[in-house]
Amino acid sequence: MLKTILGAATAALMATTAMAADFKPAVVFDMGGKFDKSFNEGVWNGVKKFMDETGTEVMEFEVTNEAQREQAMRRMVRRGATVVLGVGFAQADAIDAVAADNPDVKFAIVDVSWLDRPNLRQYAFKEHEGSYLVGVAAAMASKSDTVGFIGGMDIPLIRKFACGYVQGVMETNPDATVLEAMTGTTPSAWNDPTKGAELAQSQMDRGADVIYHAAGGTGLGVIRAVADKGQLAIGVDSNQNGIAPGNVLTSMLKRVDVAAYDTLKRAQDGNFEAGVSILGLAENGVDWALDENNKDLVTAAMKAEISAARAAIIAGDIVVHNYDGGGDCPSEFTKRASATAMSADDIMSEIKALNTRLDELESMLK
Repeated sequence: MLKTILGAATAALMATTAMAADFKPAVVFDMGGKFDKSFNEGVWNGVKKFMDETGTEVMEFEVTNEAQREQAMRRMVRRGATVVLGVGFAQADAIDAVAADNPDVKFAIVDVSWLDRPNLRQYAFKEHEGSYLVGVAAAMASKSDTVGFIGGMDIPLIRKFACGYVQGVMETNPDATVLEAMTGTTPSAWNDPTKGAELAQSQMDRGADVIYHAAGGTGLGVIRAVADKGQLAIGVDSNQNGIAPGNVLTSMLKRVDVAAYDTLKRAQDGNFEAGVSILGLAENGVDWALDENNKDLVTAAMKAEISAARAAIIAGDIVVHNYDGGGDCPSEFTKRASATAMSADDIMSEIKALNTRLDELESMLK
């Protein structure tokens, strides 16, 4: 009997060891690098948590140009990866193609929900819900009743952030003005801190004293410019309160770390499932950040108002408009500065962005 028990235990141990040896996770970070203090770094935090807890090494690659996305994923598969995590919507086409060619490998991607592969798990977020909360904070913290939003690449996903923010501001202070700007229409818009600083300065010149960014690396320029002027910024994705303590009101947390950790742990435990997982306030997928860096900026009244809004959204008593699911933001242009209040540089930037977009559309027709 003892021999039988020992034999079974040995077999189980060998099987577990074999499974561990066969498990080879990989992650492909998108442009900006894994230490961008924003989206990529949030994913890295989830990957690091998994490695620290399990002792498992995760192969990784940091994309520096668009052509590398698919190449990197195929290279990971050739190196024996059993699960590959792609970071960001820009990797959707690449991961779709590689997953189709490698049906025995598991794939996952963050910020994508529209693909359909039996070996692909997708994570999307209710960014509009988290943005509503920081909109409440911005409206209550503003002394000028003028706040700003600066997005990165002008795409529906970023309009989703903007729309939730505008709704949060306007439903907290109907007399507020929200200035909005997008950095550009190409992927370079995610990594242009100089342009971010210029846009922030323009909004501050027009009275904004709280500015929320959803612009990746470009947002670092926003935060620094706002801090230099003694005003308040709002960070995004990761907790950015510590970038400029005392000048970052809060951060809209997008828990991509949860998605990354969940992917790797499910794959390791044999619980990986294809499909789409959508994470909002109720699922702790988005939230706002309060820590030692901003606790003196957030009053008791603000905390109470944000907490009440959070509970109301989860309960369904407040419905935050989803730009992705319902088209144009109803209040998007109701409280914007008039064109006459824009500087000449702002107008030229708008014209340049429109010309760039026209060139892109013309090239699509050829």
